[in-house]
Amino acid sequence: MPVKIRLQRHGKKGKPYYWIVAADSRAKRDGKYLEKLGAYNPNTNPATIELDVDGAVQWLQNGAQPTDTAKAILSYKGAMLKNHLAGGVRKGALTEEQAEEKFNAWLEEKLAKVQAKAEGLSKADADAKAKALEAEKAVNEARIAAAAPVVEEETPETPENVDATEEVEALEEAAEEGAAAADSEVAEAKKEEE
Repeated sequence: MPVKIRLQRHGKKGKPYYWIVAADSRAKRDGKYLEKLGAYNPNTNPATIELDVDGAVQWLQNGAQPTDTAKAILSYKGAMLKNHLAGGVRKGALTEEQAEEKFNAWLEEKLAKVQAKAEGLSKADADAKAKALEAEKAVNEARIAAAAPVVEEETPETPENVDATEEVEALEEAAEEGAAAADSEVAEAKKEEE
């Protein structure tokens, strides 16, 4: 019975969530499995991976073959490295303590990289929100400035301005008198018609 370490799809449409399982290669994709080794959620950034590393190494040592995606996930979490180091211990190239020390050093380095990526993403998100807030403030200030009534400046009265003002007033009075005269002529014409 050939065993595969593969992904089993769960979750709703458009939001996949996978279980990492050891299953008979003849079983359906989402069918019967021998053991659940972990879970993989690609919807988060960085992707969330929970994996029983020792269980995965045990299956690999028993001859289970990972699919391409499962192999990438196992490598990412260090199961493939631990299996490799266990092979070196079996051959006598390393001691158990040396292998464990190398694996823990690799895990710390990997954890630091993942943490740096998460911090970088959160910082970029915060910067984007700050820029959006500044842009929104600028738009609001422009909108408020456009809606405010325009106050005309009063010009100080100089002799030139006084003459211009008197001329404008005289023209307005003449226009009013002309309109009154035209109204009276129209009224007289109506009386004559009657």
